[in-house]
Amino acid sequence: MRLNSKGQVTIPAELRHRLGFETGDEVDVIDDGGVLRIIRAQDLTRGEQAVLRVRGILGAGRTTAEVMELTRGE
Repeated sequence: MRLNSKGQVTIPAELRHRLGFETGDEVDVIDDGGVLRIIRAQDLTRGEQAVLRVRGILGAGRTTAEVMELTRGE
């Protein structure tokens, strides 16, 4: 596959058919630790979608204790 100038890729027909994706399906593209996942939008609740979108942003390599210190202003 090749990324086009609009940032689009084509999902091969065999994969679309096997996984049940159809024309008009809404999908989300999720950054899951540097791996892009394409999922049906309705497969997750809005809360789950939000969590996946921000996963890894807050921590940015910090430990939980370090993030808590930043949150508390310590």
